[in-house]
Amino acid sequence: MLMGEEIHVGGREETGILAEVAGVNAGTRVLDVLSGLGGPARHLARTYGARVTGLDATGRMVDEAVRRTADAGLSNRVAFRLGNALDMPFRSGTFDIVWGQDAWCYVTDKDRLIRECRRVAAPGGRIAFTDWIEAGPMGDVERESLNAFMLFSSMETLNGYQRLLRRHGFVVERCEDLSREFSSHLHRYQDALANDLKERIVELFGIDLFLDVERGLDLWARAADEGKVGRCRVVGRKE
Repeated sequence: MLMGEEIHVGGREETGILAEVAGVNAGTRVLDVLSGLGGPARHLARTYGARVTGLDATGRMVDEAVRRTADAGLSNRVAFRLGNALDMPFRSGTFDIVWGQDAWCYVTDKDRLIRECRRVAAPGGRIAFTDWIEAGPMGDVERESLNAFMLFSSMETLNGYQRLLRRHGFVVERCEDLSREFSSHLHRYQDALANDLKERIVELFGIDLFLDVERGLDLWARAADEGKVGRCRVVGRKE
């Protein structure tokens, strides 16, 4: 409800920015890792003419992404697979761009994730992603509370992602800290929750869930304001 069909910060505008810096164009073979409902995949196909494969570990997400893609008339350019991002069901060197948007914080082993991304990327291909990151020092209890609210496995740091890319044979071409913008997005989500969505959420799910979401968003917004959490945009090229 807060983020829309694309389920990431910034929606289609952010997808467009990442597509431009990654060099997506007609015929580009894109793998969207943790593709969710498939909103970004459809946008890349519709706007840039890319051929996109989405990979997600949740069967209900894959089924719904397939349905929405068929309804949009894009099944000839966009496909979805059920599978594990740590053991991808694809041959090595298959994709021109391995893609992710605000989703890899759910992955347990980021070292293995990046290794798999490199394996399935074509020679000279790119990795391009955004993600929520740990941006400053915090205590264990606060870290656990932040991750638990979002159901994250863990957050990487910006420097940590750079090290992982280099370790697995990527040249880091772009590494942007988007944390200042991230804080403003969280405050917009707070406003939308309180002013636009409260009645609907309470009706559908009850007041207790609404209050839990409100508390969780407050926790994240405060951590973002204090520079403890943020967001990044990273592009690398396979050597």
